[in-house]
Amino acid sequence: MAPLQLALIARQLRPQRRELMLGMAALLVVNILGTSLPLLVQRTINALQPGFSLNDLLRQALVIGGLATVMGLVRLASRVLVFGAGRHVEVSLRQRIFDHLLRQEPGWVQQAGSGDVISRSTSDVENVRRLLGFAVLSLSNTAMAYALTLPAMLAIEPGLSLAAILLYPLMLLLVGLSGGRMMRQQRRLQQDLAAMSDLVQEDLSGIGAIKIYGQEVSERAAFADLSQRYREAAITLARTRSTLFPLLEGISSLSVLVLIALGSSRLEGGTLTLGGLIALILYVERLVFPTALLGFTLSTFQTGQVSLERVEELLRRRSQIEDSPETQAAGVPSPAGARLEARALQIRYADAREPAIVDLSFTVEPGELVAVVGPVGCGKTTLARALGRLLQVPAGQLFIDGVDVTRLSLADLRRQLALVPQEGFLFTASLGDNLRFGAPQTGLPAVAERAQLASDVAGFPDGYGTLVGERGITLSGGQRQRTALGRALLMEAPLLVLDDALASVDNRTAAAILQDLRCRSRQTVLFISHQLSAAAACDRVLVLERGRLVQQGHHDELVSQPGPYRRLWDREQAASQLQAV
Repeated sequence: MAPLQLALIARQLRPQRRELMLGMAALLVVNILGTSLPLLVQRTINALQPGFSLNDLLRQALVIGGLATVMGLVRLASRVLVFGAGRHVEVSLRQRIFDHLLRQEPGWVQQAGSGDVISRSTSDVENVRRLLGFAVLSLSNTAMAYALTLPAMLAIEPGLSLAAILLYPLMLLLVGLSGGRMMRQQRRLQQDLAAMSDLVQEDLSGIGAIKIYGQEVSERAAFADLSQRYREAAITLARTRSTLFPLLEGISSLSVLVLIALGSSRLEGGTLTLGGLIALILYVERLVFPTALLGFTLSTFQTGQVSLERVEELLRRRSQIEDSPETQAAGVPSPAGARLEARALQIRYADAREPAIVDLSFTVEPGELVAVVGPVGCGKTTLARALGRLLQVPAGQLFIDGVDVTRLSLADLRRQLALVPQEGFLFTASLGDNLRFGAPQTGLPAVAERAQLASDVAGFPDGYGTLVGERGITLSGGQRQRTALGRALLMEAPLLVLDDALASVDNRTAAAILQDLRCRSRQTVLFISHQLSAAAACDRVLVLERGRLVQQGHHDELVSQPGPYRRLWDREQAASQLQAV
């Protein structure tokens, strides 16, 4: 085994070293008692002479039975301790993975594939638990059994003992030859399982699109293909195991036959006592189980190694968005809201040829309601994600109240800012719980009124206790967006960013919400939208095109002059007239 793998295993077991050492000590006691019992049987049988009384026999039987009982109890204690250590590692590892995932940037989580991440967090962690519980216990037990049993056998009859275990190296050779193959097969099996989990997770999330476009047949075929690949991988692994384990058991049984065949001649020659032969048979039987189990143990061990590597690979992944070593305290926002400033901001995605935002500079004063508009792909959503540091932002280009956002701790930044995306995620919980998600205090009626959600709540049979279903599926698109808006308003952050968060809301309701934000809010509001009629109600409009700021000013001013904003406005008015017809 590679030193790196041993180091990984040791690191996982280090917090549970006390339980593990006690379990190993109990296992050593079990093996000492297991080695002593055949010697007691040998002495008892050899002592069966005409003068040996029944009371002596009963006394020896009680001693042997008592030691066997003690051995059983200590064996139980060793299993509880070692398996318990494995369970503790399992719980700790799952918590570490969950905490680690919460620290990752959303872009990576979306690209990595939730099925693969879930597979590593569940089945791989379970395999690690088996590695650190069953496999460690079984391998330790095998090593102790050989270390104590072989000297005892050699002390009784060296030649016969060596003949009996002569076939055991063949067993170890078979295990060694099959181990690497089983490890590769197990890795493929885990990868195929992760691919199946990805497909199921994705199809359940997109079940609506599958139904609308009638793609049930193609998705069924895709799952059948993955399922067939998983089946083939599982059968290949099972075939290897089914070939190996019976061979190991057969070789183990042959050693007992060799012992009986050769031992009978020694009995006739008087070089071996009956008690000695029975003791040797007991010792060989004692070695048969751990040796035959060795193949399964090593398979479990190798499976656990693969899973441990997959888990460690996940845990080694560093988030691209972390707190700066030189964090600064957030500035004190004005009572009217935060001040937002971009200085030659430039954002480029890792796989993009051109920057999504180019040399963008603007300032939004406290309490302003500023719209950001532009055609699809102009960088509006990228700007919103940059403000929340949901993607990498260059240092010295984006500031809130004069503090570089990359110098703010993520916790401070997200207390300063409430971001409402176009697809506001709702949890499978009640409407009230979704509203309180960001700030679990009361005040729901007032927030629902401001988000123009109060009349909808009044129409729900259970009011704020109404369950919204997975991702808020029981609500309309506009209700989901207004719920997400209410959640952000409840946070009372100095800066509110609405990223097309009213796209599914009719113009009249959107205008009422913006009017409320202008009159009653103590916030700076950045309203990112393609709804120019709603943007007309804002204090100022920033117009983006291909990631650049090409115009800014009040709606009336921008409409009155030729340029991108006027073209967008004319296009929206023409679309409205067509809809009216």
